[in-house]
Amino acid sequence: MSDRVGIALLGYGTVGKGVVQILRDQAARFEQRTGVTFDLRHVVVRDLQKHRSESEKAEGVHRGLPFTTDAQAAINDPDVKIVVEVMGGIDPAAKYLADALKLGKHVITANKSLLAEKGPALFATARTHHACIAFEASCGGGIPIVESLTRGLLANRIDALVGIVNGTCNAILTRMTKNGWTYAQALAEAQSLGFAEADPTLDVSGADAAQKLALLAGLAFDARINPRDIHLEGITTLEPLDIKFAGELGYVVKLLAIGERTTEGKLVLRVHPTLVHHTDVLAEVSGGFNAISVYGNALGHALFYGRGAGSMPTASAVVSDLLSVGIGAAPAAFAKLRIYPDCVEQAMVEPIGDLRSRYYLRLLARDVPGTIAQISNCLGRHGISISAILQREDNGGKFVPIVITTHIAIEGNVAAALAEIDQLACIQPATVKLRIIDQPREFAES
Repeated sequence: MSDRVGIALLGYGTVGKGVVQILRDQAARFEQRTGVTFDLRHVVVRDLQKHRSESEKAEGVHRGLPFTTDAQAAINDPDVKIVVEVMGGIDPAAKYLADALKLGKHVITANKSLLAEKGPALFATARTHHACIAFEASCGGGIPIVESLTRGLLANRIDALVGIVNGTCNAILTRMTKNGWTYAQALAEAQSLGFAEADPTLDVSGADAAQKLALLAGLAFDARINPRDIHLEGITTLEPLDIKFAGELGYVVKLLAIGERTTEGKLVLRVHPTLVHHTDVLAEVSGGFNAISVYGNALGHALFYGRGAGSMPTASAVVSDLLSVGIGAAPAAFAKLRIYPDCVEQAMVEPIGDLRSRYYLRLLARDVPGTIAQISNCLGRHGISISAILQREDNGGKFVPIVITTHIAIEGNVAAALAEIDQLACIQPATVKLRIIDQPREFAES
């Protein structure tokens, strides 16, 4: 005899429909494998008539769904044991989830914005009322990265994680790299194909990646992280010229979310376009795919790769959480583990000015004698050593691009040097600065 678990589903958009499809398609298989039968008791929507009409015309799993607009009644239903939130946004989702947790009901959410903003309070509420929050779908779509950080990698001290965690930006950068397109051209295509929203700001600004980094780095480093403490740069000002020069130097430009633990116990947290060496596996991640590299003291390097968004990949993660909650694994782990935002200290975040990195600099310089010497002097005064210079041929004293890569330098020193360089008469500001991430040792030696 199977256990029957009542579910209230808040939201029936792209992800919600995927959840319904998996639950109904795989119901017999789930019961056979887990001994749990999921009873979808409520599907909360905004427009009742629209969805009822669509359901009546639908065939198969989407026909005859229990639609309602009364989220509170669905949450209060005594036969509902799990509330699944895929409606998005912070309000009223935060209230609904808090109400469910106060009733001792487990919560599953794909809402990284909500957890990044309200996570500590929600996790504390869950713990107080002996409930749990599962959120695999909030980061990396269908990639089981949360499960890995909270279960499979617990034997490790995580020292770094580096990831491509926004499919929209990755799709745009892939087109800019392969086709030589401008940002505007690549964005227009991404919007036409449904990779990018009509208002893509959350994605292209890097804010979406920062919210995901806050959640993942918090689990990896046992720290409570505010997304506002993460250094953030988006992709909107990237130019095809820099992507082209990066390629000539053996690099691919990716928007990376990077979290690192320093020897002093501080965290370096940043999201920005980054030059990734072409031999690094992250350089091969294209289109809407995501990939996250995790570095543990025992395991070394592990890579998690897959579709980072979309109806079925995200729904896969939601339903995986449902199964884990349904069999009791997630609640038991949640009650024991002290890695969630309500149980850990606020992160000590190192200022971006203290970052040690290699850099790509692209200057527009007048092609006259002494220009390189002046640039080198400015860099040298701030302790910045040049690794390589790429310069176009003489074009009669006009401004030409000069590309410089540096050895490891301190961010604040680089910023100070560039401020001086941009004041030189032979330079047309503003100089472009991108960071370079060194490839992991195991790839460098292979």
